[in-house]
Amino acid sequence: MGGLSWEEFERVDVRAGTVTRVEEFPEARVPAYKLWIDFGPEIGEKRSSARVTDLYRPDELVGRQVAAVVNFPPRQIGPFVSEVLTLGFYADEHTVVLVLPERRVPDGARLG
Repeated sequence: MGGLSWEEFERVDVRAGTVTRVEEFPEARVPAYKLWIDFGPEIGEKRSSARVTDLYRPDELVGRQVAAVVNFPPRQIGPFVSEVLTLGFYADEHTVVLVLPERRVPDGARLG
């Protein structure tokens, strides 16, 4: 397996943000939600498509902090532009468990 240098890893900008809004995403090929996530004053609010419908309801996500990669290029998913990659672990082929800060941190806090 190929190695990843420390410098390459440091280029991945993972930040904490608070979900401010969630909408169903019926146009997605795989069940997903549209998320709006506040990353604080430096980054602002960004959008993400997240395949987390198996374990989370929209009302459970609003107000919750999540981890996301904020420096990937935007990705068009159907009619929606996903600006950040919300992080999660695959529990099985379809079920995604979100990566969440264990305690509340400032929105925009960087993974370190």
